[in-house]
Amino acid sequence: MRFHTYSKFSPELADAVDLQALLDKLSDFLLQSGFAGGGSNFHGMEFGDEGDRSLDALKQAILEALMESGQFTPEMLEALRGDGDAEAEAKLAKLLDELVQRLIAEGYLNLDAPPQMPAGNQPMEGKGSIAHAASKDVSVNLTEKGIDFLGYKTLRGLIGSLGKSNFGSHDTPYLATGIESDGWSKPYEFGDVLNIDVNETLKNSMARTGSIGIPLDLEYSDLMVRQAEYRSSCATVLMLDCSHSMILYGEDRFTPAKKVALALTHLIRTQFPGDTLKVVLFHDSAEEIPLATLATAQVGPYHTNTAEGLKLARRLLAGQKKDMKQIIMITDGKPSALTMPDGRIYKNSFGLDLTVITETLKEVAMCRRSGIMINTFMLARDRALVEFVKRVSEISRGKAYFTNTMTLGQFILMDFLKRKTRKVS
Repeated sequence: MRFHTYSKFSPELADAVDLQALLDKLSDFLLQSGFAGGGSNFHGMEFGDEGDRSLDALKQAILEALMESGQFTPEMLEALRGDGDAEAEAKLAKLLDELVQRLIAEGYLNLDAPPQMPAGNQPMEGKGSIAHAASKDVSVNLTEKGIDFLGYKTLRGLIGSLGKSNFGSHDTPYLATGIESDGWSKPYEFGDVLNIDVNETLKNSMARTGSIGIPLDLEYSDLMVRQAEYRSSCATVLMLDCSHSMILYGEDRFTPAKKVALALTHLIRTQFPGDTLKVVLFHDSAEEIPLATLATAQVGPYHTNTAEGLKLARRLLAGQKKDMKQIIMITDGKPSALTMPDGRIYKNSFGLDLTVITETLKEVAMCRRSGIMINTFMLARDRALVEFVKRVSEISRGKAYFTNTMTLGQFILMDFLKRKTRKVS
């Protein structure tokens, strides 16, 4: 477990704010999905600046978070309300600047600013100043500590909604010799952990000799060892659909998916250190992304190339020497794209194209032959889509969950934590 040292601040106005509660409130802003290449045109639709990560946008988000959370002393309320004069505006600006500096000093955020040169006699401070212009160009990014914290907060929220849960290694229904006494005893075999069941061993000796004397008359065949539940490790690839439908129709479905990925990462790192988690984005094609860049991942004007995502996930899992391998796929649309042998992308926006579906199911079958389970979390309930997902589950012997953005995390966490039943050969 990592520990962080926090610096001491002077008792200023901003110091009364609970920084971690504020960061939790800012999670939607910091993980916003937007559209990759904002402002581009796709099928006649214009995309705006939903992915704005400027310093100005951060300050506005902080202001809204403070108003929603009620983290105000009388002085803060006075600073926020003000009288609309220059002094009140300066006081509010100072408060927001100090909160941004605290988030940076604590290691949750960093800023990426391009060099700024004043034009002519442009003032350095105030409206229209070089500082004001620069704040629109500065990019706000989460640090590793910030990503880890948001993963922890999301995980806590999910666990709270599930009720009490004891964490440990993944359970299987198979027994092995170990320290914990979870099963019946078995005769000792070479290589077993010497977790001797004294009562059963003495019983065998007494049944063979008819008495118990000192020194004990024990033979190899008398030895009995206790068994413990066999604990397995798991390699997981989380496949996130980042096609354009994941943020259209008045609902952002991609940001909740990113939060689930951060929660899973925190869970695996702290409770299942033998497990691995990789993240794959699939759209017109597919690529693996580092967890450090997940917070800034965006959806785009893309189609859904499910087959390419499965192919990449299968390749990543092939290099993992784990007892169990699984793909967690989060999507809301029908496969609508396919990578052709010559590298070109075949697209059909209407979805459920016979060619695309056939190749996608072939890739599902390849995962099955590789011993990979596919659990699909579907964020839509179109009738034809339901039938396709059921077919995927039948082939891969996985499960299909039809959920929404509010319950997505709970379903995935319950699925990940429950007992695994696959026999390890």
